[in-house]
Amino acid sequence: MSGLLSLLDDVAALAKLAAVHIDDVASQASRAGVKIAGSVINDAAKAGTKSLGVVIDDAAVTPKYVQNLPAARELPMVWKIARGSIFNKLVILLPAAMLLSIFAPSLLTPLLMLGGTYLCFEGAEKILHLIRPEAHHGPAPETLDAAHLEADRVAGAIKTDFILSAEIMTIALAQITSDSLWVTGSALALVAIGITVLVYGSVAILVKADDVGLRLAQVGHWPVTRSLGVGIVKAMPSVLAVISAIGTAAMLWVGGSIVIHGLEVLGWGMIGHQIHDVAAGAARLVGAAGAVVEWTVTASLDGLFGLALGLTTIPLVKYLVAPAARLVSSWRE
Repeated sequence: MSGLLSLLDDVAALAKLAAVHIDDVASQASRAGVKIAGSVINDAAKAGTKSLGVVIDDAAVTPKYVQNLPAARELPMVWKIARGSIFNKLVILLPAAMLLSIFAPSLLTPLLMLGGTYLCFEGAEKILHLIRPEAHHGPAPETLDAAHLEADRVAGAIKTDFILSAEIMTIALAQITSDSLWVTGSALALVAIGITVLVYGSVAILVKADDVGLRLAQVGHWPVTRSLGVGIVKAMPSVLAVISAIGTAAMLWVGGSIVIHGLEVLGWGMIGHQIHDVAAGAARLVGAAGAVVEWTVTASLDGLFGLALGLTTIPLVKYLVAPAARLVSSWRE
């Protein structure tokens, strides 16, 4: 009997230990997930919004890949891209992140800064495209049948997603403080799945919203439903434009803040200190609204820095990185 009681005690102890680990995973995943979702109500959430630009841009960019294709293929294409995104995050990026945390944690800050610079480049290029659209018109694409066009677009979307997912996973890894590899890996997996559901669930809603509106406008039983349908159809181009604008601004803000923080970590904190001093000074001028003003000024200055950095990198990418990539590609062929 005493042996049985001892065994039951051991089982209870193991159960408690497992419960502690499960709670730890949930806590870490929640912490990283909230950060990536962009909550700004406290210091922890402020750090987490560094992924907001990536998430918004991912949701804003993907709908363009299903334009000018049959409506029946929109959701299947979104599903294919989502599956590719999950593969990117769980099969490629998660193991890479774990290896990074084990063998080269000191590389986390430089990699974050590299990703932040990429966000600045993307944001600046989008703004330049708005100012000088003719400068970005390349040769007309070859005519493809629907199947080849769909496959080509899905492949392009998955490649773009890989870069954005790499930034998301790196930022998430930087927010997880647990020393347990099991907890870290599980939390990263939960964040990867949650972000993918959030992004591509939003994309699915966006690409089908005009179809829903058209259906309501055509077969609505009441004038109010038909008017709602017409309103949805008319509003969707503006909605997508607003999302794209927010994504661009967020990319510059997030990218700039990541690089500035990375410089501070590496011992070059002059830019960050200057921005903090300006924001704090502006906050003191408005009294009760000081916190909001300080955040707004900080985000604006981070975004301006990101824009300047992005504009600087555009010629480097155009005249150095892109030719080098083409040269490597030609060698492989």
